[in-house]
Amino acid sequence: MPLNIVFMGTPDFAVPCLERIIREGYTVSGVFTQPDKPVGRHQTLTPPPVKKLALEQGIPVYQPAKLRDGTALELLRGLAPDLIVVVAYGRILPNDILDCPPLGCINVHGSILPKYRGAAPIQWTVLNGDKTAGVTTMFMAEELDAGDTILTLTTPVWENETSGELYKRLAPLGADCLAQTLELFAQGRPVPRTPQEHSRMSLAPMLEKSMGELDFTGSATALHNRIRGLNPWPCAWTTVGGKRLKVLRSVVAERLGSQGKPGEVLSHPGDEFVVACGQGSLVLTEVQLEGKKAMAGATYLAGARLSGELLG
Repeated sequence: MPLNIVFMGTPDFAVPCLERIIREGYTVSGVFTQPDKPVGRHQTLTPPPVKKLALEQGIPVYQPAKLRDGTALELLRGLAPDLIVVVAYGRILPNDILDCPPLGCINVHGSILPKYRGAAPIQWTVLNGDKTAGVTTMFMAEELDAGDTILTLTTPVWENETSGELYKRLAPLGADCLAQTLELFAQGRPVPRTPQEHSRMSLAPMLEKSMGELDFTGSATALHNRIRGLNPWPCAWTTVGGKRLKVLRSVVAERLGSQGKPGEVLSHPGDEFVVACGQGSLVLTEVQLEGKKAMAGATYLAGARLSGELLG
């Protein structure tokens, strides 16, 4: 059966999904996205990535400031979609919108549900040191990310992968998962609905700047996961000589013992930038001193001469 779809999404994570819908030949009668926002030093009003793609494809774009005043609902009734596809829209849909399309509203979510419901599932996957990540399509319900799941695709998480890198890998995987899901609807085949095990649910709230400060009394593995989970935002950091030092990348040192106090710099200029932790030690492979450009940890250490000093 032909499908008339309304797409709701905002950031670059949603772009591959919209591209895939268009490439598969489905009708996209409208795109809903967040309002344009000021960006950068000069606060230039900038459209969301999804809006840019929609306009390039000649698809009507709607950017309602509110979803509960009836305006969005009237727009949707005029578009008469069979199905609404939501990918990182950034808004919670009220019940009257959820009930609008006859086939329902489906969402592409960046985790293996029911794990990591919320705004930052990819970042928390990395922060918690998970070995496997994934994307899930689900029927949307009133409760956040709690609807019946349809399909899930998974991928390994690499040992030193940042959340930003995993985000880029999961976006096209989400498009694959969506394409397989839409094919079920288009062919009129039964669409699986698997209720989530709510007892296995964990929350993935938005990250906060306060999460960035490193406490070297923790284990090297936990610190490494925090560093890569907070990259690219808000970034992990410590202090040295009264200045903030961002830690952008790291690896867990092969040596087992910390051989020093937590936060103590164990290496000499010309060596890797190794710091003692509560358990084990950590190699800071990329850092950025405030006011300076990012550089290799060994390069920074060669100029800073911090052997024996305590960070933080």
